[in-house]
Amino acid sequence: MRRSALYSSSRSARPAASPPETSASASQAQDSAPAQQAPAPRRRRLSLSSPVLMWSAILLLSALLALSLSLSLRPQQRPITQKDINAAVLKTMETQVLPSEYAKAYENIRPSIVRVVGYVKKSKLKESMGKSHGVPRAKPKALGPAVEPDTNDDNEEVEQGVGTGVVIIDKGVILTNLHVVSGSDRIRVTFQDGLEADAAITGVQPENDLAVLQASKIPDDLIAATMRSTGDLAPGDKVMAVGFPFGIGPSASGGIVSGLKRAFRSPEGKQEMNNLIQFDAAANPGNSGGPLVTMDGEVVGIVTAILNPTPARTFIGIGFAVPIENAASAAGLPPF
Repeated sequence: MRRSALYSSSRSARPAASPPETSASASQAQDSAPAQQAPAPRRRRLSLSSPVLMWSAILLLSALLALSLSLSLRPQQRPITQKDINAAVLKTMETQVLPSEYAKAYENIRPSIVRVVGYVKKSKLKESMGKSHGVPRAKPKALGPAVEPDTNDDNEEVEQGVGTGVVIIDKGVILTNLHVVSGSDRIRVTFQDGLEADAAITGVQPENDLAVLQASKIPDDLIAATMRSTGDLAPGDKVMAVGFPFGIGPSASGGIVSGLKRAFRSPEGKQEMNNLIQFDAAANPGNSGGPLVTMDGEVVGIVTAILNPTPARTFIGIGFAVPIENAASAAGLPPF
């Protein structure tokens, strides 16, 4: 009779049947073994990169040392002084061509310069020429049938003389010399832009040979000259005369103030003027009535006469101008 197998109810013998656990722990040990052995390659990488870090540090330190050495050897820049600035400005002025003082003065006064022409009728001119030369009128000889005189020809206007004027008020008020317009039947002025207009005498100052004109029409952009007191004017100061010498112009000529408070007597001895500005800028017939200006282009006088003991009536280095204070009073303007 076959017996059934007997199984013990005790559990003390179960530990003997735990080989699977052993294998599991072995597998865990095997799994953990790589984890414990993993740091070996990391240590290997650190050991490989340490020379690179070392050389990088060396190079960085070397660069810092070189930079500090160069900074220490570089000369220290001193602060810029006013002397340095002046030297730089002078050097720039030497290397770059700048407009001259006379060019600046001319540019400032040019818009205010006016050409003044006086016209007279031929009949009047013939009378004045006959009187001036003392030539008696002779009776014409009979040469045939009588011819009616051409009265229209006698009424024709001819140019008596050319002078210069300067605009002192932008409404068309012009200063010039009295001898430029005296005795004229008609006065014609020409402005900078070419506009021509008739003008009338509104004031005179015979003792200073001055006349004030009013133009019948003016340019839209007419500019009046700036007048300057002669109180600080001194011999040796640069001046410029602007006008129409012999009808050519406007022409500019430069010079200096030769003297102040000069007296001048006309060649005919009819008039003596005092308190004049003497200058050596070239002036000739046609400059009369034009401005004498400073290097700022400001008017200090009105050119009125030149001294030449010969009959040539050309410039020999001595010119005279009426101070602008006198000229302004002729126009009814307040003194400076």
